[in-house]
Amino acid sequence: MSLRFWAFFLGGVAGFANFAMAALADPSPLALWYDKPAQSKPGISGTPSQPEVPARSGLSEGLPIGNCGISGLVMGVPSKEQVFLGKDSQWYGTSNPTGEYTWKFGSFQSLGQILFTPEKPDDAVTEYRRELNLDTATARVSYKIGENSYQREFFASHPAGVMVFRFTASGPGGCGGTLEFVDGHNTPAKAAGNRITCAGTLSDNGRRYETQVLVQPEGGSIEAADGKLILHGCDSFVVLIAAGTDYAPDPAKDFHGQDPHGEVTRQIDAAAATSYEALRKAHQDDFLSLFGRVTYDFGPSTPEQKALPTDLRKLQAAETVDPELEVLLAQYGRYLLISCSRPGSLPANLQGIWSDSNAAAWCGDYHANINLQMNYWPAEPGNLAECAVPLFNYIDSQLPFWRKAVIGDPAMALPDGQPLRGFALRVSLNPFGGMGWNWDVTANGWLALHFWEHYAFGGDRKWLAEVGYPYMKEVCQFWEDHLKALPDGRLVVPNAWSPEHGPVEDGVSYAQEIVWDLFTNTAQAATLLGDADEAQKLTALRDKVATPGIGSWGQLLEWMKEKKNAGELDTREDHHRHTSHLFAVYPGHQISPAETPELAKAAAVSLAARGDSGDVREWSFAWRTALWARLLDGEKAHAQFQQLFSARNTCLNLFGFHPPMQIDGNFGIAAAIPEMLLQSQSGDLVLLPALPSAWPTGSATGLRARGGFEVDLQWKEGRLTGGTIRSTWGTACRLRYAGATIDLHLLPGQSRSLPSSLF
Repeated sequence: MSLRFWAFFLGGVAGFANFAMAALADPSPLALWYDKPAQSKPGISGTPSQPEVPARSGLSEGLPIGNCGISGLVMGVPSKEQVFLGKDSQWYGTSNPTGEYTWKFGSFQSLGQILFTPEKPDDAVTEYRRELNLDTATARVSYKIGENSYQREFFASHPAGVMVFRFTASGPGGCGGTLEFVDGHNTPAKAAGNRITCAGTLSDNGRRYETQVLVQPEGGSIEAADGKLILHGCDSFVVLIAAGTDYAPDPAKDFHGQDPHGEVTRQIDAAAATSYEALRKAHQDDFLSLFGRVTYDFGPSTPEQKALPTDLRKLQAAETVDPELEVLLAQYGRYLLISCSRPGSLPANLQGIWSDSNAAAWCGDYHANINLQMNYWPAEPGNLAECAVPLFNYIDSQLPFWRKAVIGDPAMALPDGQPLRGFALRVSLNPFGGMGWNWDVTANGWLALHFWEHYAFGGDRKWLAEVGYPYMKEVCQFWEDHLKALPDGRLVVPNAWSPEHGPVEDGVSYAQEIVWDLFTNTAQAATLLGDADEAQKLTALRDKVATPGIGSWGQLLEWMKEKKNAGELDTREDHHRHTSHLFAVYPGHQISPAETPELAKAAAVSLAARGDSGDVREWSFAWRTALWARLLDGEKAHAQFQQLFSARNTCLNLFGFHPPMQIDGNFGIAAAIPEMLLQSQSGDLVLLPALPSAWPTGSATGLRARGGFEVDLQWKEGRLTGGTIRSTWGTACRLRYAGATIDLHLLPGQSRSLPSSLF
């Protein structure tokens, strides 16, 4: 290859020239864009027992697209396009009854790769641009070779259930080349006509899977050879990809369902009978029906900021406020949730559904000590309630195994042979009822919060009665049986843990706060559903649950007794990534400046002491953004948000960088931003509770509040100037802003402008 190519590829002189050309394109405010291809180690490497995650990888640089079933990471290399594919249910693993965190637990797997090698590769590439437009959920790659222009477009259609690529060239016959599918488990692909088929079985659990790739050329010809498709002299071509496994959320059948061949074939044949334009329109209409519900405007960025490609721009944004890039990151989490979690899919795991390796970090599992929960924080306030449905369906499918795990563990036994009720969880979960690593027993209560919030925002009382309340009540029964009474009558969680550090002992604040929250919410649900005796019982228990104390330097205690001589614990030098003992501030609501000012002050002391250095990770900053917002400090909340743009916290493609990549920080910040603009956990709707000075003038539309409300807000020079409130339930509410309060009662479907007396 020529020196010019390598200068371009490594970001040299030609790369800077391309950057200048790309800058003139004035990208959409909601687009990630780059002036060079992504880089990755070739192929798929590593095994579940020996993970290998390269510093430059598909996960850190590829542009993510997904339709909740399958996903792609677009690398955009002109000389050899590479798209890493993932499938939500492509997992090694079993039910793992022993709880051992070994190969039996399994790991999220790669589906494989699509590779396209042009017929006449040329390294003299100019005007290169690679982008992901969030508004249209479409990735694009464009460049020139000589006078010829080339474009590649990629999207994942939820309505069609397929991934769609289109390659075009300005000159006739410019899209010849070889297209192949490389299976993630080395199953040979077969090619016939214009279709590639690859069907295999995972060795450890017998999981059947299949991928089909169909190519539709325009002009030229196509032939199948050696498992590949060879295109000769094509003007353009469309690639359709469908994939499936035999996974079914049915524990009675060991999570095996029908062979995927029939459904995969149906999907790809139906897509092949539909025009490219119709596929794209249906995809974009469907996506925008969710994504378009919420908008943000935090003010304009400078022309100099907007001229930078995203990888360079984000680094500057960590130092200098870049309002439009902050909007993009806030919306990116919503884009990703829509793309990887919709009814019918598995929930988002530690990587969402994106994969470039068979050795996913932390097995790509469901971590129940915050990470799985953080994935779903933005669903309700971010107006994506449908995206939470996979979480509830997943939990329902796992419950039989979670119950068995408790019954089979002597540590969970009750005195006098009392029968066990309910269930508990370990930290790591797979899709087959398997669990691994430490017990995190109160995770059952943390997940209960998601059931309650789904009702609190959405108001479906039938769903609460049939789905939410039974889960919440069963968790309460577990804790009714397992709480320990102290001599003074207070109740504590025995042998509890504060993830992920410190001793295991009675009354750890994290566990206490979750149980307090559980009893409070379940009592409220019982009242709504007419179960008065249960509500009274749970309220009485809640009032006995020990409350966290305040330590010698004004901090909220993480353990019942201060660890003054235990090294990092309960000291200002404890910079641990978790702030588990602040659950009661967010996502819980036991501690607040209005209701419990002394505890809120102590929580702020603890939060400040955790600091921004050392063990802090990208999802830590997302959580801390929400925590400072709940503590009504917009400046500190924004400072935490801004940390996410640094090189240590986000990848070049803005995925969270733990390291290595994990996705919960993307979801966490998408939830934290609404907390800065609208809060409703107290029952009132508090407007602009933590607005930072970095956003002096702006707006937000479509934010959801508990009680079935949607709110639009406008502000100028840091002051509320207008807005609208809409009611879906038809309930009363109290609006609060800057010391003023207004009581409203709206009919179902009614909207009102915010009263001017608030301004």
